[in-house]
Amino acid sequence: MTIKPLSDRVVIKMLEAEETTKGGIILTSAAQEKPQVAEVVAVGPGKTVDGKLVPVQLKVGDKVLMSKYSGTEVKVDGEEYTILREEDILAVVE
Repeated sequence: MTIKPLSDRVVIKMLEAEETTKGGIILTSAAQEKPQVAEVVAVGPGKTVDGKLVPVQLKVGDKVLMSKYSGTEVKVDGEEYTILREEDILAVVE
């Protein structure tokens, strides 16, 4: 099954959280922060403004920073994804 977002929504897959600190301390799953970096998996066509389609500025494969607790988490075929609006994405990581 594939996910095809509507309007200006974007489907992202969270990247793994850091399991160790820079100093080498191993973190338990409870101590790990929720990751804020994700990879774009699917992009909607865009939003209609004043009768014109404004396309989404992101593309599949982009690595992005997002607000910590934004979006809706869904599980499809055993994989966890987050669906959010383009405006909830803060930046593209290059």
